Amino acid sequence: MSLGTKIAWDDTVLPFQLDASDMRGRVARLDGVLDGILKQHDYPAQVEALVAEMALLTALIGQTIDLRWKLSLQVQSNGPVRMIATDYFAPREEGRHAKIRAYASYDEDRLTEGAPFDQFGEGYFAILIDQGKGTQPYQGITPLAGGSLRACAESYFAQSEQLPTRFSLSFGKSTEAGSDERWRAGGIMLQHMPKASPFAATGSGSGGLLTAEDLVDGEQGENWSRVNILLDTVEDLELIGPSVQMPDLLVRLFHEEQPRVYDAQQVQFGCTCSEDRVRQSLSIYSARDIEKMTTDEGTVTADCQFCGAHYVLDPSTVGFDADSQDGA
Repeated sequence: MSLGTKIAWDDTVLPFQLDASDMRGRVARLDGVLDGILKQHDYPAQVEALVAEMALLTALIGQTIDLRWKLSLQVQSNGPVRMIATDYFAPREEGRHAKIRAYASYDEDRLTEGAPFDQFGEGYFAILIDQGKGTQPYQGITPLAGGSLRACAESYFAQSEQLPTRFSLSFGKSTEAGSDERWRAGGIMLQHMPKASPFAATGSGSGGLLTAEDLVDGEQGENWSRVNILLDTVEDLELIGPSVQMPDLLVRLFHEEQPRVYDAQQVQFGCTCSEDRVRQSLSIYSARDIEKMTTDEGTVTADCQFCGAHYVLDPSTVGFDADSQDGA
């Protein structure tokens, strides 16, 4: 396969539908996106793996939503990895790239030798949808459970959306001939098309959480089970590529389910930070607060956690003077 073909399917999300089993899905491969995200920080290996998994989930989920602005995934925990945050920005115009950014907050001295997910303690996994100015943001949360971020995302869709959902993910460092080692990720997301079905009050998952299997029965359950058995045959190298093209992978896995593909969506690493946005975020602080933030050099500085941009501002141009509000 030529280099051009490999590049064509990197940083791409391909929507598809399985007509015979009434399911929809996405295939995603990330390469440059992960490089853009991870090179901003010198993360330990466990944290890198969690950020890579979260970014891959973000690409898959973001493309399923009729999104006008931003989808965010967040994990908050009391463990060594305190937070992971990702954003997926919808394309501003048809034919343009979607953008993804991500970062993690962690206590390095508390990290253990365990699996990446073990670096979380108790906490929650959240999906937030913001359709832009003048709209009310949506937030849905689920406990951190199941041993992976993938399992948390599946639990979220079962609990909050009552949509049977399955992810198969692969991610890690890869080395190709003539190139440096770099992160690659690939995954498939499957969802049963929405049906009017009875809502199960108590699920079969950990702590009584709903699972996909709790939401389907009869013919739907048979279809869900069959397609998941097919998905279980996928190999890691098929997911991350680049030797197998996405449409060929779908045919290999689901040819009897009548797969139909739609237009692919390109994604790239991107950040929306700017000096204006930094000034806006500082506008809530009083002159006294801004004074405390001012450095010995007489400036106020701010760093973007997502892209590493460094901003140096004149303290007289940021914040507000609380004494000038006249008690209004």
